Amino acid sequence: MERRDKDNYYLDLAEVVAKRCTCLRRHYGAIIVKNDEVISTGYVGAPRGRANCSDLGYCIRSKMQIPRGERYELCRSVHAEANAIISAAREKMIGSTMYLVGREVDTGEYVKNATSCSMCKRMIINAGIAKVYIRDTFDEFRVIDVQDWITNDESLEGTFGY
Repeated sequence: MERRDKDNYYLDLAEVVAKRCTCLRRHYGAIIVKNDEVISTGYVGAPRGRANCSDLGYCIRSKMQIPRGERYELCRSVHAEANAIISAAREKMIGSTMYLVGREVDTGEYVKNATSCSMCKRMIINAGIAKVYIRDTFDEFRVIDVQDWITNDESLEGTFGY
């Protein structure tokens, strides 16, 4: 049996974390790793104590036909990246790597061109995370140098979505 490469191993872990998601549109899982140690995990779900969309049986953003990447203030959920960051000490995140996997609930397919929303990008930058690995297929992924998000600031252009 062939041993799984380390980056896909961590992406596999993020994918398992995503199985806890309560969003009706997309399931995302995130893990933060530093020095080959998982320091935090996060998945999409409502804040602790609040009803999840999966419990309510509807998504307000879907009802309003809001496109992906827009109007997150209406979403009940906390994103996977944000939950992972909330659960880790900043000193451990400085120079770390985040692994992110997203799947479409309706089809089970990996989210095409997945990336962090503008709010999560800002949190990743402030957390001191250096790189983000994003799964495209079971074996393929992209590596984002977080410095690129700092240098190429889409918020200056008013770009919506992702």
